[in-house]
Amino acid sequence: MADEPTLGEVQRRMEQAFIDLKDDMRELGARLDSKVDQQVYDLRHEALAQRVSTLETLREKDAERIVATRRWLIGAVVVPLISVLLPVIIMLTRGVGS
Repeated sequence: MADEPTLGEVQRRMEQAFIDLKDDMRELGARLDSKVDQQVYDLRHEALAQRVSTLETLREKDAERIVATRRWLIGAVVVPLISVLLPVIIMLTRGVGS
């Protein structure tokens, strides 16, 4: 009979188990509150994918604009500059050689 717990000890153990159960339920509730619903996750993922797609499109347009600017620069500045300087250089080289 000495091995069996007293009623007070049984009550203390039951109260401790109840307290542990309440703590576990509170922790589980906190974890469930922090979970994201699947629909919300899908909506966020879709919005992010759309944003990335938009950014990629904008990057491609910027790249095309840079190429167009380079072509304009070559056509409007470099070619006329060469066409003006080339005759001068040819005239100077022929004049110096004579």
